[in-house]
Amino acid sequence: MSDNTETYDVIVIGGGPAGYITAIRCAQLGLNTACIDEWTGKDGQHCLGGTYMSAGSIASLALMQSADLYKILQQDIVRHGITVSGVELDVPAMVQRKDKIIHRLSTQIAELFKANHIHCIYGHGQLLDGKRVAVIPIGDPDQARIISGENIILAAGSSPFDITAATLDGDMIVESHAAMNFESVPKKLGIIGAGVIGLEHANLWARLGAKVTLFEAQETFLSFVDDEIAQEARRQFNSQGLDIRLGARVTAAKRTPKHVSICYEDKEGEHRQVLDKLIVAVGRRPNTEGLFAPEVDLLLDERGFVHIDEQCMTNLPGVYAIGDLVPGPMLAHKGSEQGIYVAELIAGKESTLNYDTIPSVIYTDPEIAWVGVTEQALRATGEEINIGVVPFSANNCAQAIDQTEGMVKIIANRHTDQVLGIHIIGHKASELIAEAVLAMEFSASTEDIARTVHAFPTLSKSIHEAALAVDKRALHLPPSEDRGPTTEDRE
Repeated sequence: MSDNTETYDVIVIGGGPAGYITAIRCAQLGLNTACIDEWTGKDGQHCLGGTYMSAGSIASLALMQSADLYKILQQDIVRHGITVSGVELDVPAMVQRKDKIIHRLSTQIAELFKANHIHCIYGHGQLLDGKRVAVIPIGDPDQARIISGENIILAAGSSPFDITAATLDGDMIVESHAAMNFESVPKKLGIIGAGVIGLEHANLWARLGAKVTLFEAQETFLSFVDDEIAQEARRQFNSQGLDIRLGARVTAAKRTPKHVSICYEDKEGEHRQVLDKLIVAVGRRPNTEGLFAPEVDLLLDERGFVHIDEQCMTNLPGVYAIGDLVPGPMLAHKGSEQGIYVAELIAGKESTLNYDTIPSVIYTDPEIAWVGVTEQALRATGEEINIGVVPFSANNCAQAIDQTEGMVKIIANRHTDQVLGIHIIGHKASELIAEAVLAMEFSASTEDIARTVHAFPTLSKSIHEAALAVDKRALHLPPSEDRGPTTEDRE
């Protein structure tokens, strides 16, 4: 391994949303920056953007749009007075469109690196002692070299968990990455895990015609989501044909020449089911394996996440960690905002990051989005709260565009009226949640939202209406349905 004399102000390990945004912000602040990334695309070429781009949210959204169009043409278009015939599904073409989008976005990141004079290095980055990093070319470890940096930011992301009960074969038993590249729609699709990733895949392939069964070991559906929203989500997913089995633990999966045979246990005993494909979507783990040399005393917690302080610094001075490597929700925007925060600290600027107002989104249809605290969490701590809930069926815009399923729920402190949480399930929830985040970032009350003029008709008017409902004065619900009770009323 050659010891190169290259020295940088900042070295970022990882080119996903946390890493590439961090590198750009560092460069904007005048820091001499290098970004090391090892992700390769399906064609074997280097591809910036990481999981988020190639196998996560962007890939999922691209395929979901195709699936939505197919569903509209197959089922919904007649209601609009439009008749079509001869609609055919071409899954390889869908996947090819997805790949073109990924390539275009990855190329744009590379162009941004060039424009910001960021040194992009393709290979595996491994932290060494003394603020040094080994750069190991993929497939050619003999050409490894060492570079050094005044500051090093670890942003290596995460990878899917695997389980011994279902050994991956890359064809019929696959993880979520490979499931983005199915060449046809499986007639019977099984998914282990009914969390965010499992539900997004279930929603996608069900829209394309697959009969989907989800096996979730937990007894509670979406336990991290507000209970009322989770119940509504399960109702809607069931109505779409998703078979969600809770308390179902898969104990074995065996591939046959044409099918996958699985065994699972629930409270009723042992069961067997035959599937065409099986997706393992049981969560993700931080990419800390091989991230640092054995002699580097980088502190990890009991789950393998990198330990950091409130400034995202590890136990090693000048070494930071962000994104999926550190505890907290594995969200692209959390990682990128952490990176911006760290870059500004390194540059000597004042910077803040409010973890309480980071939104979460599940890109299913309907979408689920939230910010702040759930009702069940607030009740567990004895918080006195008021709640306003308004269904999208009471929204004129939702009626006009045929998107009436779902609701907006606002939770406020009973005494101060400060918004504590906003939870949405429905069309474009991922976009609507931005207003909720902004309101909470400015410590808004529900009265602040209620007195903010919203365009009419819009879906965002439902947020306004829910704020009114907190005070039992919703304008588009009859009094008997105005759900703005106090804590005592709901109890």
